[in-house]
Amino acid sequence: MKVGILTGGGDCPGLNAVIRAVVRKGITAYGDEVYGILEGWKGLLEGKIERLDLNKVSGILHRGGTIIKTSRTNPYRKDDGEKAVKKQIQSLGLEALIAVGGEDTLGVAAKLFRAGLKVVGVPKTIDNDVYGTDYTFGFDTAVNIAMEAIDRLHTTAESHNRVIVVEVMGRHAGWIAVHSGIAAGADAILIPEKPVDLEEVCQAIKKRHDRGRDFSLVVVAEGAKVSTESCKEGKSIVQRTELDQFGHVRLGGIGQFLAEEIERRTGYESRYVILGYIQRGGSPTAFDRVLGTRFGVAAIDLVHKGEFGKMVCLNGNLVTSLPISEAIGRPKLVNQELYDVAQVFFG
Repeated sequence: MKVGILTGGGDCPGLNAVIRAVVRKGITAYGDEVYGILEGWKGLLEGKIERLDLNKVSGILHRGGTIIKTSRTNPYRKDDGEKAVKKQIQSLGLEALIAVGGEDTLGVAAKLFRAGLKVVGVPKTIDNDVYGTDYTFGFDTAVNIAMEAIDRLHTTAESHNRVIVVEVMGRHAGWIAVHSGIAAGADAILIPEKPVDLEEVCQAIKKRHDRGRDFSLVVVAEGAKVSTESCKEGKSIVQRTELDQFGHVRLGGIGQFLAEEIERRTGYESRYVILGYIQRGGSPTAFDRVLGTRFGVAAIDLVHKGEFGKMVCLNGNLVTSLPISEAIGRPKLVNQELYDVAQVFFG
């Protein structure tokens, strides 16, 4: 069988593990020809593919990023994009397609499946917010990177009697913020699921200082919303208001905003750090290498079982699958029980 694989959206530690697993099992177990579609959906629109053999995927397990590149292209924002994709798949002779990505990439995959294409999905995001899977690869790496950064900032905050606000990724959900914040002993963790009350944050910091701890670390997800008198449900802080191809604004700036407000309201010297792309770069952890490998093997197995329109997922310690349509349109949010654990250590 001639199988294509693409990676869409942001790069993520563990993508190469998925590609390696698909190629390895596809060739050795099924005799497949596997082709990497370059630069995600953009490459499929333009017919940019590269044959992947065992040599091409040798030695890539430990590498971050994706050897077949990626982009945030949305075929459905192009004139006759769906028709163009179908035409390219036919002309390239691809008999099945494995799409690796987050909700946006999987959303395109679901539409193409409904249009009659043979597609299998693999969930990918460091945010860990894809519904239907307990974990996505890349998340564990991002949490460990964020934790190490917060650990290092701890000594600076303590030495200078400062409040340091650390902004981490997380557009819709605060999984990275909560996990890294708990692991690094943050004094406050702010997430998109719970609007930020500035006065509550400042009071928690003052309480901590009143008991002799004259420094604090605040971890905030980029998508956290600040509540105001006129908007209790909260508003996001954005860098740019123009939308990308999937209808998203560019978030960023909540860390700076909070640091300035905390200093103004409390009088404590405050600084902010934005971890940004550091969280999703570099070598994946052992967990993400193993999970990416398991997902890749499961994806090529789904192709050969003819179970198209499905996405591989992790439930407990088992890799299973569910319809892609069930996984999109509703992000997996941080549950209250986990946030309750984090709140024990606030202030």
